[in-house]
Amino acid sequence: MKNITRLISLAAVALTALVSVPLTADDYPSVSDLRTALDSGQKTSAQLVREYRQRIDTFNERLNAITRLNNEALQEAERLDRLRAAGTILGPLHGIPVLLKDNIDTGDGMPNTAGSWLLRENIPADDAFLVKSLREQGAIILGKANLSEWANFRSTRSSSGWSAIGGQTRNPYDLSRSPCGSSSGSAVAVAAGLAPLAVGTETDGSVTCPAAINGVVGIKPTLGLVSRDGIIPISAHQDTAGPMATTVSGAVMLLDAMVGEDPADPDSIPARGPYRRHLQPDGLKGLRIGIVRNLTGYSPKTDAVFAQALEVLRAQGATLVDNANIDTLDEIHALEFDLLAWEFKDAVAEYLATAPVKAKTLQALVAANERAQGRELQHFGQEIFIMAQESRGRQEAGFTEEVARLKSLAGKQGIDAVLREHDLDLLVAPTTSPAWKIDQINGDHYLGSASTPAAVAGYPHITVPMGFVRHLPVGLSFFSGANREDILIAAAYNYERASMARRAPVIPAAPGRDEQP
Repeated sequence: MKNITRLISLAAVALTALVSVPLTADDYPSVSDLRTALDSGQKTSAQLVREYRQRIDTFNERLNAITRLNNEALQEAERLDRLRAAGTILGPLHGIPVLLKDNIDTGDGMPNTAGSWLLRENIPADDAFLVKSLREQGAIILGKANLSEWANFRSTRSSSGWSAIGGQTRNPYDLSRSPCGSSSGSAVAVAAGLAPLAVGTETDGSVTCPAAINGVVGIKPTLGLVSRDGIIPISAHQDTAGPMATTVSGAVMLLDAMVGEDPADPDSIPARGPYRRHLQPDGLKGLRIGIVRNLTGYSPKTDAVFAQALEVLRAQGATLVDNANIDTLDEIHALEFDLLAWEFKDAVAEYLATAPVKAKTLQALVAANERAQGRELQHFGQEIFIMAQESRGRQEAGFTEEVARLKSLAGKQGIDAVLREHDLDLLVAPTTSPAWKIDQINGDHYLGSASTPAAVAGYPHITVPMGFVRHLPVGLSFFSGANREDILIAAAYNYERASMARRAPVIPAAPGRDEQP
């Protein structure tokens, strides 16, 4: 693991080589717990930064969740402590550490790499819009989280959570299993208590899948609610950043600190927050919820856990409507990939044009990967890069019209049509299967998920821990129409409190027999 920030002592190494480390509730404080400790004076922000760094030093070598720590984090924590002592609180996240996925710009000297060795010297001039918002709200940028390289958009045979910069991120519930991706490190770090909050990004499933597989909460907001400024792109018509936390309330507080209208993002929309006002313990009461059966069936053991979750929804006062299926799914899947690849060719060039890197086009990246193939192509290739490069990008015939058709299939003719036909408030489905074994020879063994309709439509989607298949967590997805974060937050919060389904991992500190991918 090429972790520049690792400062583990020889004593700590000797200890962790011998035993699995059982963690207590104190190792997984919620954001609400941290706020209480800070407000009461029980903790300072500087103490929190030191404590999280210590946990990172102890566990990150096994998990590969974090690629870099922010050298300015402790100094910023001390500044925020002085403000607190003087009676100034910048926001609900004042003095609380947050990790960023390593495809988000910061202006503090940390490179923004997308996990690629080719971008190791990409040190942005300033913060992404969402990072500026976080800092203005008093959040501390703790560091960068590993990811599936290029947000899992380089190879059809990729291993989720692997990058040339960070190596293979591992699932804290079973180190031999995948963390999903592409926001792998963000989800793993939160699940393992290496940070209380993390930001991921999603084009299709890259927040919700790793959140579910690692037993945390993930929110993919309505497209435009969080600015895309300063984020290495795939597609302007699907990309968004989203928050991750161990609780719905934590994720919502992070969402509140990320949103804001940005003139630099043409799709930016005003927030309807603060979203934390929708954290209602009876948020399921009276709702009509559709069960999307054609987003099930790929994992029978997950479906059995889903059946139990449905009983919780019903017991909390929701009316369930079965077979509220999205009939346009096949058409969506047939169109989505080509359009993403075409747009990626131009979108990545637009980002690289102003970045301090040598490669300025996708063609240049393809060639540079070939030159660095011992480092970059050691496990899988770059078929998606090559396919995208061979296209005409956004100049492909009918690109604009096909994007509009795709979004209609997922939105107006998909989610919206089902909600209207059955008079529903929202839809539910299992988020994805349990984690599969890491396989750097054949690639991911991905079975299915609920992410695509909301991702393509640009609609909100929240995943909440639903339970376990043996020792592996699975998630419950809530999704609805555009700008319905309010109803999703209320439902997810009520479900979380009623189900109490999350159970923290016990992270083995010594290598397991099956750990080598």
